[in-house]
Amino acid sequence: MRRNATGIDPSRLAHGPVWYYVHMRIQALEPVMSTTMTIRLEDEVKDRLDRLAESTQRSKSFLAAEAIREFVENNEWQIAEIRSALKEANAGDFSSDKDVDALAKKWKVNAG
Repeated sequence: MRRNATGIDPSRLAHGPVWYYVHMRIQALEPVMSTTMTIRLEDEVKDRLDRLAESTQRSKSFLAAEAIREFVENNEWQIAEIRSALKEANAGDFSSDKDVDALAKKWKVNAG
C-alpha cells in the first residue's frame, strides 16, 4: 500500500489531496512551567505521530502537548457554551416561533 508522508494512502482520499497546515504559537519570553505526563497510545497512532514529527520537524512531545492544549481549550469552550445555554433555558429565554420562522426563511431552511 502506497502512503504519503502523513501515512495516509492517497488512493483512499475521496476528494483529492489533503493539505495540512501546521501553525505555530508565539510563546512568551518568560519560561513556561511544564510537567511530565505518561500516556498510552495505540501502535498506529504512535507511528503516525512519529511520521508527523519528522515531517514537521517538531518533537513528538511538542505535537502531543499542542494537541492536548487544543483539545482542552475546545472542550472548555464547549462546556461554557452549554452552561450558558442551560442558564438561558432555565430562565425561559427562548426564541419565539416568529423569530425561528424568520431565521429559517433567511437561510431558506425547508424541514419538510
